Amino acid sequence: MADLPSDLADIRDEYEFLDPDDRYRLLIDLGRALEPMPDALKTDATLVRGCSASVWVYPTNAEGGTLHFLADSNAAITKGIIALVLKTVQDRLPADIAETDIEGALEPFDLKNQLSSNRTQGIPNMIALIRATAGRYR
Repeated sequence: MADLPSDLADIRDEYEFLDPDDRYRLLIDLGRALEPMPDALKTDATLVRGCSASVWVYPTNAEGGTLHFLADSNAAITKGIIALVLKTVQDRLPADIAETDIEGALEPFDLKNQLSSNRTQGIPNMIALIRATAGRYR
């Protein structure tokens, strides 16, 4: 796996120059780079509803009151999309997460036009779950 850009702006810059197949590969690599989520946390309670693939998101309270999310999916490209979403909110304060324009941050990736609707239909639910979690920790 090549060195992956670490922040969303750098990922976006690389993504814009890639052809569709390489965009898929970048998403898959981002998903592979996610911190592993223990199988014990992959429960019905952490399952994101409305995704065609299985997606699990589990929040943890990190130092300084920030939220750190563990996430996984049984589909490689979906896992890459999760990685993009997490790049917008990972290790931030709940109040910051609640105010983050996650959809706006993802817009330059044009996921709705780059990927099938099956792969993107769960994104709003994933974002809603992250926002709701942040709201509970505020």
